[in-house]
Amino acid sequence: MSEAAPRYQFGDIARVLDALVAADGTAAHAYVIRARTGLASEGLLALPDLADAASYICLLHGRHPGVIDHAATRSTENAARQWLIEAADAFAAERTYLTQVTVAAGPAPSTAGQADCETAVSQQRHALDTLAQSDRRGCAMGAAMALVLDWRAMRQVLDMAAIRAGLEPHPCALPDRAATLVVARDIGGDDIIDRAIQFGARQLLNQHRGLWDILSARADLRARGD
Repeated sequence: MSEAAPRYQFGDIARVLDALVAADGTAAHAYVIRARTGLASEGLLALPDLADAASYICLLHGRHPGVIDHAATRSTENAARQWLIEAADAFAAERTYLTQVTVAAGPAPSTAGQADCETAVSQQRHALDTLAQSDRRGCAMGAAMALVLDWRAMRQVLDMAAIRAGLEPHPCALPDRAATLVVARDIGGDDIIDRAIQFGARQLLNQHRGLWDILSARADLRARGD
């Protein structure tokens, strides 16, 4: 994990959460940066790599209940209730879109160590389920808010896969960055809760970075095999 984001600053959890996602989230991963650079330069992105990304993101986030659904059953914060309802409904639509893109892009390309990779992502999924069902006040919300904030960058890769597979990308209805950070600020402000929010967010981002590490390694293996 990057050390660019502040470890902890009391009373400013929204800013810390924003900095965490910027420093340690999907958009900062080298593999995603390369993909976005290829898109900006109109370079062709390999459909097998995009299919791989869609397939593995689906393994991690394609099942219900997910991180946000679990958080909704754990949170007792009135200030987060409407955000959780909107986020859960929107992510249900995102799961449908994710499944459509995965099917259209085709199966994950055969790559050395396939079974080990799938096992690793299944373990990541279990870790996220456990995190989002934590009884530690603020932890599940931290994971849910980090997911919503980081999903925008993951969505860019999914949209690339959709376009290459001939699908029109769907609009994303998840709460935006500003609304999510308002919720973080509203439920935070207490030292213990702020630490739990930060912990949940860091752990979710760690799993996302682990996923991109796997996808990057798989792409390198396929490239060396060509």
